[in-house]
Amino acid sequence: MKNLSALDITIFVIYFVIVAGYGYWIYWKKKKAVTDTHDFFLAEGSLTWWAIGASLIASNISAEQFIGMSGEGFFAGIAVAAYEWIAAVALIIIAIFFMPVYLKNKIFTMPQFLKQRYNGTVAMIMTVFWLFLYVVVNLTSILYLGGMAISGLLTDAPIGSPQFTQMLHIVMIVLAFFALIITLGGMKVIGYTDVIQVTVLIIGGLATTYLALTIVGEKFGHGKDAIAGFKVLMDQSPEHFHMIFDKPKEGASQLQIDRYLVLPGIAMYFAGQWIVNLNYWGCNQYITQRALGADLKTARTGILFAGFLKLLMPVIVMLPGIAAYVLYKENHLPGFNGSKDTAYSAILAFLPSGLKGLSIAALTAAIVASLAGKLNSISTIYTLDIHKKYIRREATEKKLVWTGRITVWVAMFIALIFTWEDILGIGGEGGFTFIQKYTGFISPGVFAMFILGMFWKRTTGAAAVVGVITGLVLAVFFNNYAPSVLGHETWLYSAFPTQEKVDGVMQEVWRIPFLINMGWSFFFTMLIMILVSLRGPKVNPKAFILDKEMFKLSKGHIIMIVITLLILAGLYIKFW
Repeated sequence: MKNLSALDITIFVIYFVIVAGYGYWIYWKKKKAVTDTHDFFLAEGSLTWWAIGASLIASNISAEQFIGMSGEGFFAGIAVAAYEWIAAVALIIIAIFFMPVYLKNKIFTMPQFLKQRYNGTVAMIMTVFWLFLYVVVNLTSILYLGGMAISGLLTDAPIGSPQFTQMLHIVMIVLAFFALIITLGGMKVIGYTDVIQVTVLIIGGLATTYLALTIVGEKFGHGKDAIAGFKVLMDQSPEHFHMIFDKPKEGASQLQIDRYLVLPGIAMYFAGQWIVNLNYWGCNQYITQRALGADLKTARTGILFAGFLKLLMPVIVMLPGIAAYVLYKENHLPGFNGSKDTAYSAILAFLPSGLKGLSIAALTAAIVASLAGKLNSISTIYTLDIHKKYIRREATEKKLVWTGRITVWVAMFIALIFTWEDILGIGGEGGFTFIQKYTGFISPGVFAMFILGMFWKRTTGAAAVVGVITGLVLAVFFNNYAPSVLGHETWLYSAFPTQEKVDGVMQEVWRIPFLINMGWSFFFTMLIMILVSLRGPKVNPKAFILDKEMFKLSKGHIIMIVITLLILAGLYIKFW
């Protein structure tokens, strides 16, 4: 194996044994999970706040963050940290306003929320969509990107060669098998093993960042000093340390335009950035499932703890990308081709014996935790919202648990089929872009449907159906057709030229920043849903009953929120 010492392999094996062994112990200690669906899918009442918070982070941070966000750090810099830092605020909002609604109404799955608040038609439409999205987009991208990243560390063979492809297939199978072991034990095993996973993830990630900064310091004549290395990054690439990009003016370089298309300055904070985060953290079975089995106090504490941890994530997943950019610019990364999706792997190649094994373990922890969480969500939605309601209504708890386990195997098998030869073209688009693109098309409609369903009693089922369809149609229109139909410059948006592959050939196309597209898609979807709902009764019979007591916070929660917001304010003041 490429540059891996016996110490590296030993560290990785120890990590594997600890996680698998701990999961096995939790499984046998809580045998009730074999026959109880609420315990198997939700770990009802047994996850502590720290387990919930750690599991949220472990499930969220995966290959698309380590590889994709590090790549965006290489390309755009610290501005990409908005995805992590705004998530901290989004988690505060979820903890205060969303969780009380879910827990008071005994919501266990997102399709159940839609059926309870709207109707079975809305729930079925979204159930099918979520299963498709989780299996074909999320599961495949995590598996493929993770396989690519680890394979690049294990072999010198070039990407695309038979040797590299063989290693990729082996790694994907190992990752899939490891995730299956954890998932088949249920949410309790996932939740508690995620505590180990996120610990390894943070320690290994911070160690990688520290070494990356010392390498930069050493290459630029300051010795192995991480602080000096960070100062070198700021001196050598000051444009990578601005949170807000200016709107490109006439004569702007293509690089400035492409960066703005990904992260459109201050405008994104009034548009899609909030929709991305609130929809992901608050309306996503994959994420909310960790807290749905707990009481409100425990759920809130766990979610706020996760929000605090999110502030740390850019240090782990973004700074190595900026370090790779500075080293590459000064020709200190021999053999690196400048591809943003391989920037993180290029940094890992510098790591010394032992630390490389820890970093691979951290990357594996992130990938496996995300795969396990996604598999459990797929299993939960299919078993409780399709199988139990439409196929085997009289199925016993034990049979439903086994149905969930079979679903896990089937979902992973489908994901392996799609990733075996990269049928979906994940590698061509770039991992982070692939995920954002396909999940972003539906996010405006889904979030509008949830937010109005929770907090406006007049919202109707007809409005929900119209909202999902409208959100998708508008997202596709703004992304693909608006510049040619409405023009390049309107009061709604500004479109910019960029180079993209069209039928295999690079061509100039005009694009609106994706987060701006999401903002307008959400706005018009909300407007149409409100107009449709105004034709219905003043209070929908299925509206949730809300009271002020639901949203009251303890002093401890208020302190956690204030600390998080103060740190966030300091970061934005420093890097504005």
